[in-house]
Amino acid sequence: MTPEQIKQAIEDLIGADRVRLDGEALEIYGRDWTKIHTPRPRAIAFPRSTEDVQAIVQFARENQIALVPSGGRTGLSAGAVAANDELVIVMDYMNKVVNFNAVDRSVTVQAGMITEQLQKFAEEQGLYYPVDFASAGSSQIGGNISTNAGGIKVIKYGMTRDWVLGLKVVTGKGEVLELNKGLVKNNTGYDLRHLFIGAEGTLGIITEATIKLTRPPKNLTVMVLGTPSMQAVMQVLKAFQSKVDLTAFEFFSENALGKVTRHHQLQRPFDSVTDYYALLEFEAENEEVMDTAMQVFEHCMEEGWVEDGSISQSEAQARSLWSLREFISETISHETPYKNDLSVVVSRVPEFLKEVDDFVADTYPGFEIVWFGHIGDGNLHLNILKPADMDKDAFFDKCHHVSDKVFAITQQYGGSVSAEHGVGMVKKDFLHFSRSPEELAYMKAIMQVFDPDNIMNPGKMFDV
Repeated sequence: MTPEQIKQAIEDLIGADRVRLDGEALEIYGRDWTKIHTPRPRAIAFPRSTEDVQAIVQFARENQIALVPSGGRTGLSAGAVAANDELVIVMDYMNKVVNFNAVDRSVTVQAGMITEQLQKFAEEQGLYYPVDFASAGSSQIGGNISTNAGGIKVIKYGMTRDWVLGLKVVTGKGEVLELNKGLVKNNTGYDLRHLFIGAEGTLGIITEATIKLTRPPKNLTVMVLGTPSMQAVMQVLKAFQSKVDLTAFEFFSENALGKVTRHHQLQRPFDSVTDYYALLEFEAENEEVMDTAMQVFEHCMEEGWVEDGSISQSEAQARSLWSLREFISETISHETPYKNDLSVVVSRVPEFLKEVDDFVADTYPGFEIVWFGHIGDGNLHLNILKPADMDKDAFFDKCHHVSDKVFAITQQYGGSVSAEHGVGMVKKDFLHFSRSPEELAYMKAIMQVFDPDNIMNPGKMFDV
């Protein structure tokens, strides 16, 4: 079908002015934050309800038109890129609160709700949604669930998966399923809800989610500590975890800090320059907690694990210290980075990082590396920056070869080639480094059950 025929057919199903074919829309809604693939969608549809989504999926199945669900388009694995003439389903207008229950401490929202909007809604109810990351101002709940997003609070609160009480989905067959219905206890066989969490839209499209909320944290306090090595960072983590209930523990390199402070004209946390920095956050509910934290800090200084440090004295100072970590991705995006999102068990982070660092430095000495990540849960973000005098295509081609070796190292450490960003198109050729042939076979079989015609985000995660 031509784009014009698709436009007319879908508008007959869900209403006028719900499909765009103009070049601006194709460019905006056909991509995500990755820069590797060129968007080439056929048309862009804007549903307003689960019924709209179901009608579009049924139409697409009847006419064998591939679909790409599009949320906030903040993904870094090309999971929302429409590069092969697909019909994009944009969730932007499905952004309402469907139901809130104060007793259950749960809220049901449409999948297009912005993460930050959900956080603010919870705050207005005296509650808290703890899943948080730098893209919270533009990412959407449906996309977060589809990639099982993690972020900066995983060490205490877990991944998105841990906060999803129920889902409403439209499968690749065009059927609507209501999964778990907000229950805390439901021991009645397979929990299909968890198949859709992290499935990247390959089984169907999430249209609503029931989200668990919790109490808000009290007096969040932030420390930034300068450390001489990754081994020292791990000692600091161990020391603080033994005495203080941490809500976050992040790290970044001096190279990352330098770029952020220059690009955003921010102050350094202290005058000392160290190889790595740890950012930790905790609830200073009373003086006893703060005294304990300061005792641990002094112990780390005495042991030589920390060379300098800064602690927030107000919410504004806490936000300022967090910006040193959260502005890294945006800062380096201007330098065309090749990003890798990796994880290993926490105890093996230092040796893993060194092995990857040594390999890249030895093989491509002209490449600049920026490290940061969620060290408290073993998640590292390796960023290789394109040299100014190198062609983009040549750079990405070389980095593709880098990935082969980096992922082989990851496999040796029993790690994951995608800790929190998903697989999409960027990581699908490397999935075998983290998944066995048997696992991949079962995953493909599951996909066939929910999407027998292979119309749901085809070419993402793996090919069938």
